[in-house]
Amino acid sequence: MKVVILAGGYGTRISEESHLKPKPMIHIGDKPILWHIMKIYSHYGYNDFVICLGYKGHVIKEYFSNYYLYESDVTFDFKNQNQVNIHRRSAEPWRVTLVDTGKDSLTGGRVKRIQKYIGDNPFMLTYGDGVSDINIPQLVNFHKSHGKKATVTAVQPSGRFGAMSIGEDGLVVDFKEKPKGDGGWINGGFFIFQPEVFDYLEGDHTILENDLLGKLTDEEQIVSYKHRGFWYAMDTLRDKNHLEELWKSNNAPWKLW
Repeated sequence: MKVVILAGGYGTRISEESHLKPKPMIHIGDKPILWHIMKIYSHYGYNDFVICLGYKGHVIKEYFSNYYLYESDVTFDFKNQNQVNIHRRSAEPWRVTLVDTGKDSLTGGRVKRIQKYIGDNPFMLTYGDGVSDINIPQLVNFHKSHGKKATVTAVQPSGRFGAMSIGEDGLVVDFKEKPKGDGGWINGGFFIFQPEVFDYLEGDHTILENDLLGKLTDEEQIVSYKHRGFWYAMDTLRDKNHLEELWKSNNAPWKLW
């Protein structure tokens, strides 16, 4: 089953870095968050990726075109006809298809444009800015069990601030640092779709969340997989710094490999 990653948006809320590169290429540690997402899937044996490019897509193309050299020791012998010798080979078992899905295409439009690379097979899809400790095989088994056209991973993000319980006398009864949110579930990405969903996507103006998920909801063809573990989306610089702190402290829950 192929894994599709949306990586073409402008990332305006993290413009401190996205003015130079697409958001999925912003680093957590010494690797782009896109690499972290791919490692989650790869840990479970899913190594065939289709990446939807848009804004500054050339940066992602350049990264993967040089990935083998980045991860290996190499000697460039300029005196001997510019010969290149690879000494230590260290690369992922990935097959990566990079597709230009339009600079201004919306999320559904990007998915429509990669249809020919998917064919008539079910596929996974997620956003290029969210990491999780989700168990992919369990997600796949869940999707197969219900027989619907789509599965969306539902998550409960942590609150932005600590919460206090205060008694009638003003005394603090309880304090919780960044508890779960208000109990509501949100779209956490990590979808699985049957190929029939392409029929719901009409063009570049199509919005995945409204036009596809909305229609599937009306038809009772989408089921939520409730993930109660770690999930975090890098939406702002503050989010990036939080993920960076987890990674540097060797406390990154999404590091399953």
